[in-house]
Amino acid sequence: MRPIVKSYNMIVVHTISDIRQVLNLAQEQRKSIGFVPTMGALHDGHISLVRECKKHCDITVVSIFVNPTQFNNPDDFKHYPRTLENDSEQLRQAGADIVFAPNEKEIYPEPDTRIFDFGLLDKVMEGEFRPGHFNGVAQVVSRLFAIVQPDKAFFGEKDFQQVAVLREMVAQMGNQPEIIAFPTVRENDGLAMSSRNVRLTENQRKQAPAIYAALLEAKNKVANTSVELLKKWVMDTIHSTSELKVEYVEIVNEKTLQPVSTWNDCEHIRLCVAVFAYPVRLIDNIQLV
Repeated sequence: MRPIVKSYNMIVVHTISDIRQVLNLAQEQRKSIGFVPTMGALHDGHISLVRECKKHCDITVVSIFVNPTQFNNPDDFKHYPRTLENDSEQLRQAGADIVFAPNEKEIYPEPDTRIFDFGLLDKVMEGEFRPGHFNGVAQVVSRLFAIVQPDKAFFGEKDFQQVAVLREMVAQMGNQPEIIAFPTVRENDGLAMSSRNVRLTENQRKQAPAIYAALLEAKNKVANTSVELLKKWVMDTIHSTSELKVEYVEIVNEKTLQPVSTWNDCEHIRLCVAVFAYPVRLIDNIQLV
């Protein structure tokens, strides 16, 4: 057994055998297990999920693993920040109990060739522009769920489509664990917190809050604007900045993620966007109805 690194009451483990040794004991003691899967480069959005997890569960587990199968852009995978030491310190201060930081061989001792079927949920928006992304997400999250065996798993709504896909995956797996999503955590100027924000240039960082500003104003325009005209307004508004280029603007049914044509199409409607501040790609969303 590899050494377990102790940091006050938090432990950092790197192998499946080590984490199962710890969690088997917790389960024998009938302690509830909460799980926050991450790719590291943690920010306050991640930490808020850790704090929520602690409110709901006896044991808080956080994974740090940059998953290669969900990157359709090799450069994005190569440049994704890897900051385990700093991440571990943040998690210790937030009160996490266990950090699981495996290497690629530990998660994928053999290539994962599973193909998931999520109907139309993963065919639109991120699924259209990042082919294979959600299949890779499902591969790693299902693998992590099998290892950690959590009662509840915590995610942020910034990745709204991902949450919908994972809820469908869990439903197919037997409704375990419970998926709990919390609102997007933002910087003071409105920019959605993301590990990729550190890659923005100074000028890009100044302009990036225009994304959320456009989403907020779009919400105010719903009563007097059609769906199609509002999509065009959001795209034109974001494009009025010099550093931002819209990849997509979609207004969708929150449950099915399919585009709506009128505000009466369904009960809850969400505006989702993906924007490039080259080469960084940012996503955001807001509930409109």
